[in-house]
Amino acid sequence: MFDVIIIGAGFAGSVLAERFATQKDKKVLILERRQHIGGNCFDERDENGILIHKYGPHLFHTDYEDVWKYLSQFTNWDVYHHHVQAMIDGQIVPLPFNLNTLQKLFPPRLADKLEAALLNRYDYNTKVPILKLKQSTDKDLRYLADYVYEKIFLHYTEKQWGLSPENIEGAVTARVPVFVGRDDRYFNDRFQAVPSKGYTALFKKMLNHKNIKLMLNTNFNDIMKIDGDKILFFDQPFEGKIIYTGQLDELFDEKFGALPYRSLDMKFETVNIENYQSASTVNYPNNYDFTRITEFKKIHHTNSKSTTILKEYPQNYVRGKNTPYYPIFTEDNQKRYEQYATEVNKIQNLIAVGRLAEYRYYDMDDIVKRALDVFGEIQ
Repeated sequence: MFDVIIIGAGFAGSVLAERFATQKDKKVLILERRQHIGGNCFDERDENGILIHKYGPHLFHTDYEDVWKYLSQFTNWDVYHHHVQAMIDGQIVPLPFNLNTLQKLFPPRLADKLEAALLNRYDYNTKVPILKLKQSTDKDLRYLADYVYEKIFLHYTEKQWGLSPENIEGAVTARVPVFVGRDDRYFNDRFQAVPSKGYTALFKKMLNHKNIKLMLNTNFNDIMKIDGDKILFFDQPFEGKIIYTGQLDELFDEKFGALPYRSLDMKFETVNIENYQSASTVNYPNNYDFTRITEFKKIHHTNSKSTTILKEYPQNYVRGKNTPYYPIFTEDNQKRYEQYATEVNKIQNLIAVGRLAEYRYYDMDDIVKRALDVFGEIQ
């Protein structure tokens, strides 16, 4: 009945399903354990008529023109430039930490001195990872680095990951730079927007094809199982392509132990005022259990007398209890993942794609790019 079976209806699985169905005329079955498509990008309107992102804010940005053109087949876009602020010492200041932030937090003469030190050492409009800045031989830059590290980076990272920054791979810490410039936008990509009717509408259009069948509320192991170097579908060997976008440790019954993730407790609130905060997202690095508050009216503009906010409380992932959001990047965890990746390679028709399946962090554009590239590599 099917040429391809895809486990997971997020971006990785949905892009590959659309490509197989439209470009190769393959019959595709998508298995999705949740009751909705779109993975963590799923959005819907709440009781206030506000479009909310159920799994935290998702803001599309990319420099990949091919990714932009591909997704534009399935949605119109509302131009949207994301702005993030942070509560630091009782002040709301822009993030990433930049020259505007510097001028807000320090007395004028000191701010000018620190700004001059940054511009003397780094090119304008460049990003410097905070841990790199801490290694500076310039005493003014070290002073600034220690301040930013303590006030913005350290406690936020400890809350988010449950680890100190030094115990996390540099790819994670590099995502929180000091920006040597005055552009207050959180992203600097060429294309920045949100789907005009939301991500769920985008996914619906992407998967609306006669060759694609979708089964929601269905776990992989309800109808499939691994048997040596083969995968059985309803107890019969399946010879077509199998795209797996879920957790590899779960696929292989944790034979090498569990791969740890961080999760989030999402607390949505209706507030009976028209506007709650001055930016879409405000980070709270210190003094609060939550890491940030997002106000969705500022992402998808809605006429409403009330507003909807989301507070995110980081927590450990517990299978069956919450959602795995972020792989925890340590040397030991990577070695364990590689053991599972070796098992994938033993099954000839199995391809693991995506944030969970590859145990790495992907932005939305990166995972679309990855899925398109994987499709191009498949014979």
